[in-house]
Amino acid sequence: MLTPGQEVPSLDLPLTIGAQYDLAKQRPKNFTLVAFYRGSHCPVCRSYLEEMGSKVADLSEHGINPVAVSMDSKDRAMTVDSDWKTGDLPLAYAMDEDTAREWGLYISSAREGSDEPEVFSEPGMFLVRPDGTLYMAQVQSAPFTRPPLDELIEGIEIALEQDYPARGTRT
Repeated sequence: MLTPGQEVPSLDLPLTIGAQYDLAKQRPKNFTLVAFYRGSHCPVCRSYLEEMGSKVADLSEHGINPVAVSMDSKDRAMTVDSDWKTGDLPLAYAMDEDTAREWGLYISSAREGSDEPEVFSEPGMFLVRPDGTLYMAQVQSAPFTRPPLDELIEGIEIALEQDYPARGTRT
């Protein structure tokens, strides 16, 4: 389990725009928001990423650089890129199971008769400080009930204004 204040695992993955995403090279003013999603088969993920895509400018105004990450293959990720309305939200793909486990994500297997990939991660959301350490983590074992983005942004504003420390640092 990742603990706030601890350095997060590396993320070096291809993006649907043909570039490479390397978390270690990110230099946000305040945080990188890493949103792990189940993949192109998930309608709840679609709704959430489309909402997140509509808030990229608002996140940026708060010094937050978002990225959405999945274990999808390139073909599946390109479907998300072309069919979902995610705006300028960077979409990284091809995360392997070992990396998903390093981040503490739950792993699922495809349901029989579904269009789910053989193996995929369940959702998670992490705020990573510019120095690569974890500020906040939220991991779930099901696709529903994600953190409301407006509440997340409001909470980040308060945390920044009050210099609120990372919580949950005791293990």
